[in-house]
Amino acid sequence: MTQYTPDKLRNIAIIAHIDHGKTTMLDSLLKQSNIFRDNEKVPERVMDSYDQEKERGITIFAKHTSIFFEDYKINIIDTPGHADFSGEVERVLGLVNCVLLLVDAQEGPMPQTRFVLSQALKIGLKPIVVLNKVDRPHADPDRALNLTFDLFVELGANDEQLDFPVCYASGLGGFAALDIKDPRVDMRPLFELIIKAVPPPPGNLDLPFLMQSTTLSYDEFVGRQACGRILEGQIKKGQEIVKIDKNGHPTKHRVQKIEGYHGLKKVEMDDAGVGDIVSISGIPEVSIGDTLCDPNHIVQLPPITLAEPTLSVEMMVNNGPFVGKDGKHVTMNKIRDRLNQERKANISLKIEEVSSRDDAIRICGRGELHLAVLIEAMRREDYECTISKPQVILKKVDGADHEPFETAHIEVPQDFSGQVIEELSRRKGEMRSLSTNEHNITSIEFYIPTRGLMGYRNEFMTITRGLGILTSIFDSYAPFKGPMPGRQRGVMISNCAGKVTGYALFSLQDRGTLFVGPGDEVYEGMVVGEHNRDNDLMVNVTRGKQLTNVRASGSDENIILTPPRTFTLEQAIDFVQDDELVEVTPHLVRLRKRYLLENERKRKGG
Repeated sequence: MTQYTPDKLRNIAIIAHIDHGKTTMLDSLLKQSNIFRDNEKVPERVMDSYDQEKERGITIFAKHTSIFFEDYKINIIDTPGHADFSGEVERVLGLVNCVLLLVDAQEGPMPQTRFVLSQALKIGLKPIVVLNKVDRPHADPDRALNLTFDLFVELGANDEQLDFPVCYASGLGGFAALDIKDPRVDMRPLFELIIKAVPPPPGNLDLPFLMQSTTLSYDEFVGRQACGRILEGQIKKGQEIVKIDKNGHPTKHRVQKIEGYHGLKKVEMDDAGVGDIVSISGIPEVSIGDTLCDPNHIVQLPPITLAEPTLSVEMMVNNGPFVGKDGKHVTMNKIRDRLNQERKANISLKIEEVSSRDDAIRICGRGELHLAVLIEAMRREDYECTISKPQVILKKVDGADHEPFETAHIEVPQDFSGQVIEELSRRKGEMRSLSTNEHNITSIEFYIPTRGLMGYRNEFMTITRGLGILTSIFDSYAPFKGPMPGRQRGVMISNCAGKVTGYALFSLQDRGTLFVGPGDEVYEGMVVGEHNRDNDLMVNVTRGKQLTNVRASGSDENIILTPPRTFTLEQAIDFVQDDELVEVTPHLVRLRKRYLLENERKRKGG
């Protein structure tokens, strides 16, 4: 693999709000840089390689690729747009010298755009603004550009950052233009703009080697790998280097393997130099922020600080009656080993033991989706467990409890805005702004405790009939707001074990929304539906029709059942209250009352 001199390298990250087209834009750039063979089948959103990314249609992990334009090599990092994965974004911005800020030409900048842009401006990067989807029927690039400029001003951009270059593009259409009236041919104008506007990486090939570990990856064969941009000098395979940890403690190691990127493929390199983004193997205990340097020139770089997690859930062994029927790994030892493996590569998660409990472990993350992605990955690996309702992580400030607050951005048809405002105000939210556009879509901004949004998304989708958009982003810690109203309806709980019958469901469906269908297995204490009222109701869903030897006229007519409501993992975590648990197995998500667990523990003498 050819080694490029720093002046022929460009390192950029693509940042944007979720669903504004980052990954699709990268597809077009990759196709036009001739990375793929002519006969190679290329999937859509090729960078979203993780199976959950393909299913959810979002980017979860920051990923790295290299594309080639003329005699230049452009290293591009695709970053997640969702605030729950902000830990990925914060780290990778340190690898690059510029960001491509993608803004939807119809929607303009959105909440997550604000977060990633503020991070980029803070570290002094000068963004290139790409107005994407300009070929859409309702696109208004001028409005989107004005709103983007206002956002730059609001976030305190300096004069140089405010003088940003602009490009008009369509990732799906595969074209870019420097002026809206220019012919729409291919991506060449964007490639040329990147070469011209992005500064080459600073540093000198002749100085001693220096690098900071910005992200970690894990390989079954070589263990933990330190990924980062080489800041000074060169590195060769087999060379001795020094790692300095956050406490300033130096240790010597030998480089076993250097890997870079050629297109989407990881390739092994014999040596690498200033500006290259590489993964280095041979340093088993490396952590985020550790300095790697030449043994004769020991330097410690400032540590990398990451924002703290705001939510936690308890993961417990599944001790329900159906344990082991669906999953393979059901013991706490197996669950703990899997979580410790996750800890090695995913540093924005915190994993803690629960005091006085050996059957539970606490996982702390940035949001419900962040935690759900890990639990979803585990169930696909045949793990079984139960999950508690998420709790916010409180901080003590001057002796008083402070809780996390979020800025929620809501877009709903005007007819539903009253109900949304009423409910969010009940959940201790403060409305910051409200506007309605010519299409009768109301945009509302709320400052609300994280607890207030927990459990609300399901209700929001029901109230707005699926037409509303709700995105939120962590804002700050503020004084605790006191008790928070939760779910307004109770649940229906099975009072016995057995198979569900259609006859029993038919007589119960007027009482609320059912979560089970005929033939499903249930046990005592399992939540089988949502009650129409605010109290919990014990029900028998296994009751069969009493048969007699006398045929009655008209009593054997067909019964018509409403289809049961099925939960995804996030919806289930969103739905449960403090006295309920989510039981997660490879193929099923069940809800149950917590007392089942407590009774089981008492029965065992715990």
